[in-house]
Amino acid sequence: MRLTDTAWATRPYGAVLDLASRDGSLLVVPVGSLEQHGYHLPTATDTLLADAVAHGAAEATDAPVLITPPVWTGLSPHHLPFGGTVSLERETLATLLEGIADTALENGFDALLFLNGHGGNAALVDAVAVSVGADHPDVEVSALTYFTLAADIADEVRDSDVGGTGHGGEFETSLVLHLYPDLVDVDRAEGTMMDEPYDRVRQDLFVGGSMAVYRPFTAYTESGAIGDPTLATAEKGERLFTHLCAELAGLYEAIHGHTCERDD
Repeated sequence: MRLTDTAWATRPYGAVLDLASRDGSLLVVPVGSLEQHGYHLPTATDTLLADAVAHGAAEATDAPVLITPPVWTGLSPHHLPFGGTVSLERETLATLLEGIADTALENGFDALLFLNGHGGNAALVDAVAVSVGADHPDVEVSALTYFTLAADIADEVRDSDVGGTGHGGEFETSLVLHLYPDLVDVDRAEGTMMDEPYDRVRQDLFVGGSMAVYRPFTAYTESGAIGDPTLATAEKGERLFTHLCAELAGLYEAIHGHTCERDD
């Protein structure tokens, strides 16, 4: 969890209420996971990255944004066979996120964004945004998986073929090398590139398909990582992080502006 001026956790309650009372105030809830990411990355990779991007973007805007501590576990049953993974049931995670939203919004925020960092959470987090929005019609409620914001520069940054930016691959490893280099065991970086075109597309963060298929990760990889982490660099991570924060800051400002106009 990052401790910045935009962190709910480091503010006295009065300061939380003060920010929430500002016109167009936005609450961000990062949602991650605690799951294996191969031999070389920390199990909290998804949580660390979603949290870092949320705060980096908030620091790049004057919009009134506050960020909760990240939700550190999600839907990861496909990673359980490797160990090092904690996973919730769908209903449990939905209830948790809805409970966070219901009570946090009592402080007076005008908008709420669930910022997801784990692909396995995406469909459920989107659905929770719908249910929370229906329960709070006066609040702008949305959900976003952060790494989709890098799709437009992925081809400029990546050196791997399709499939190389998958789980624990070139993309995530580069970001962690930039943000938390001491947490990367570069000597053990190892991933599996998919052979079948279908699986390469499904496992790439930036070339998604429309079909959802469940398979345990042991069906794809021995190390737990998919893609090519050996191509990751801190320089790529810095470029990706800067772009992600700029794009998300723009979204914060758009949500802020929209809620201000709506209230007027």
